[in-house]
Amino acid sequence: MARSATWWLPIPCSSRSLLPSASRPLIPTSSPTRKPVCSRGVRSELSFSVGTHLIPHPKKADTGGEDAFFVSSYNGRVLAVADGVSGWAERNINPALFSRELMANASHFVMDEEVNYDPQILLRKAHAATSSRGSATVIIAMLEKSGTLKIANVGDCGLRVLRKGRVVFATSPQEHYFDCPFQLSSEIIGQTYQDATVCSIELAEGDTIVMGSDGLFDNLFDHEITSVISRFQDVVEAAKALADLANNHSLDATFDSPYSIEARNRGFDVPLWKKILGRKLTGGKLDDITVIVGKVINLPNNRNDVNYPKTEEEKEPCKTEEQLGIRDTE
Repeated sequence: MARSATWWLPIPCSSRSLLPSASRPLIPTSSPTRKPVCSRGVRSELSFSVGTHLIPHPKKADTGGEDAFFVSSYNGRVLAVADGVSGWAERNINPALFSRELMANASHFVMDEEVNYDPQILLRKAHAATSSRGSATVIIAMLEKSGTLKIANVGDCGLRVLRKGRVVFATSPQEHYFDCPFQLSSEIIGQTYQDATVCSIELAEGDTIVMGSDGLFDNLFDHEITSVISRFQDVVEAAKALADLANNHSLDATFDSPYSIEARNRGFDVPLWKKILGRKLTGGKLDDITVIVGKVINLPNNRNDVNYPKTEEEKEPCKTEEQLGIRDTE
C-alpha cells in the first residue's frame, strides 16, 4: 500500500495532458524476424510464465487507479496494459473507464478470426468497440509458440526484453511533447491503430519480458529492473518487487528518477537562484504502476494432443475482468 500523499513531486507537469488540437502521424515500423530454429525436426513450443502487480496512485487507491491490464493464455500468451490519461478528470470524466473498457474489449477479441494473432488489428477492433469517453496509452504483446513476440504500442507504456542479465530490447515512447503521449481516444483527433509502433523479436527459453505502464518506467532505470529480475525466480514475486521499488521511488522527492532527468532535459528545472546554490529538479513521479513479468518457458511437445490434460487456465483462455485488473468503480 502506498503511503499518504504528504510527499510531493516538484515537477511542473506531474499529470499527463490530453491531446493537442493537431497530431503528427507516426508511420508504423517493423523489424525483421528470423525463422524459428527447430532441433532434431521437433518444433519447440514456448509460452510465458506470468506474474502481475498493480499499485494505484496514492490518491486513487480507493477506486483502483486508472491503469488496466489483461493476460490471456491463448497461443503462447497475450499480454496488454492500458493507462487512462488523467487529464480527463479535469472534465469530470473518470479516466479509468476508457482504459478498462479498452482492455475488456481486447480480451474479448483475442481469439477473433479477423485479428489472426496480430496485435495491431487487435488494437483496431478493441478501440472501435470502446464507447467510453476518454483516452489511454496502450501496449499489446503476443507470443507465438514458435517464439516470435509481436508488439503494438501507442504512447508511453513500455516493454523490456532481458536475456542473460541485460536488456536486449526496449520499446520507445511516442509523444507529442513532454507529458503528452500518443493515445487512443474517443475523440477524432486521437491516434489510431495505424499510429502504433509495431515490431517483433525472437525470444528463447529463459528470456524475461518486463512490461508496464509509464508509472514503472518513469521511476525505474533499466539497470534496476535487471537487478530485481536477477534476484527472483518466481515471476509473481519479481513483479511485486518491481512495483514496490517503483512506488518507493515515486514517493521520494530526492530521487533523481528517469522522469526528473527527462524533465530537466526538456527545460523544466528549479529557479535560477536554486541552481546557483547547486540544486536541481529531482523526484519520482506519483502515478499508477502496473507491472507484468513474463518468463519464457518451454511447453511439453505433446501439449497439443487432444488427450493431454488441460489446466483450468487452458480450458478458459481469457481471464475474467476481475482477474484482468479491470475493476468496477461503482
